[in-house]
Amino acid sequence: MTPGNDFDPARYDFRGLHPDLCIGTASDRYAGWIGQIYSAEKYRGRISRRVNKVGAGSFREEVLPVDSVTEYFEHFRVLELDFTFYSMLLDDDGRPTRSFHVLSEYNACMKPQDRVFLKVPQAICAQKVRRAAGLVPNDDYLDAEKFRTQFLQPAQDLLGEKIKGFVFEQEYQRAAGKIPAPRLAENLDAFFSAVPPDNRYHFELRTEGYLVEPVFEVFEKHGVGQVLSHWTWLPTLEKQFARAGRRFFNTGAQSLIRLMTPLGKRYEDAYAMAHPFDKIVEGMLQPRMIDETARLAMTGIARGIHMNVIVNNRSGGNAPTIARQIAMSFLDLLRSGKSGAPA
Repeated sequence: MTPGNDFDPARYDFRGLHPDLCIGTASDRYAGWIGQIYSAEKYRGRISRRVNKVGAGSFREEVLPVDSVTEYFEHFRVLELDFTFYSMLLDDDGRPTRSFHVLSEYNACMKPQDRVFLKVPQAICAQKVRRAAGLVPNDDYLDAEKFRTQFLQPAQDLLGEKIKGFVFEQEYQRAAGKIPAPRLAENLDAFFSAVPPDNRYHFELRTEGYLVEPVFEVFEKHGVGQVLSHWTWLPTLEKQFARAGRRFFNTGAQSLIRLMTPLGKRYEDAYAMAHPFDKIVEGMLQPRMIDETARLAMTGIARGIHMNVIVNNRSGGNAPTIARQIAMSFLDLLRSGKSGAPA
C-alpha cells in the first residue's frame, strides 16, 4: 500500500492512510456522525434515546445500535471501547456483567481483522473512587488477581487477537492528596510484576507530577506504553513525550495518543460545548493538538513504531472531522519529507 493513496478525506476513509498509522475514535455509536461515518437509511427506527447527566447539565443523546460497528470499521481500522471502564467483565462471583454482554455483541459484529483498545476498569486503575460520602480510597486499586480473573482473562477469551491494546487510565490527583511519585512507581512495578506479561498494556497518567523518571523506568522495565494524552490538566503532547526522554516503551512496538479534551477545559465544559458531536465547534479545537499529533506520528513511524491515535468528540466537537484534519496534516508532512522532530 502506498501511504496516503487510498485515503479519501471526502468519505472519511482512514483505512488506507498509512500501514503504520491507525486513527480511530473513543466510542462509536453517535447519531451525530450520520452522513459522515454512518448511512441514515440503515438506522431508521433503530436509534435509541437517553438523557446523560454531565455536571449540572442534562443532555439528550441519540445512540446507534451495536451493529453499526460494522459500518464504523469500513472507515477506521481501530476503535477504543470505553464502556469497560465502568465495570468488570465478571462480577465477584464470576458472573458476566452488562459490560461483558455488550462486549459480546460487539464481538459478534466485528470481522477477524478489526481491532479495539479496551479501557481497563477504573476499579483497577483509580486510586480513589466516588461513593456517597465522596472520594474514598479504592480497596481494589492495582489488584492484580482481580484484574486477571475479572477482566483480562474474560476479555482474552471473548475477543482474542481483536484486542490491540489495554488502556489503564489513572485519574487526576490533586497535590494535597496524591501519593509521592516514587511510591507510585513501586506500586506499578509490583502490579505489572504480578499480572500476566502482555505487550498490549498502555498506561495514561493524568497527573503531571507523575511524568517522572522513576515511573518511566517501570514502564520501560515491563514494556508498558506511555499514553500521550491531550487532556485538561496535562502539558502538551510534545512536552509529555519530552518528559519521557522521547522514548517509546511498549514492547509490542505500539504507541497510543489519546485526544480527549482541549487543554485547560474541564470534562463537563468540553462535553457541553461539543454536544451533539456533529460538527467542529468554533474556537474549541486547538490547532497545536493537530500539528503535534501528526509530528509524533511521523516520529514514531520513523523509529519502526506503529502509531495509534484515538480521537474523542470532546477534543473539538466532532471526532471524524478532527481525524480528517490529523490525517491531512500527517500526509502533508509525509509528502514534504519533513521529520517528526518538534519545530
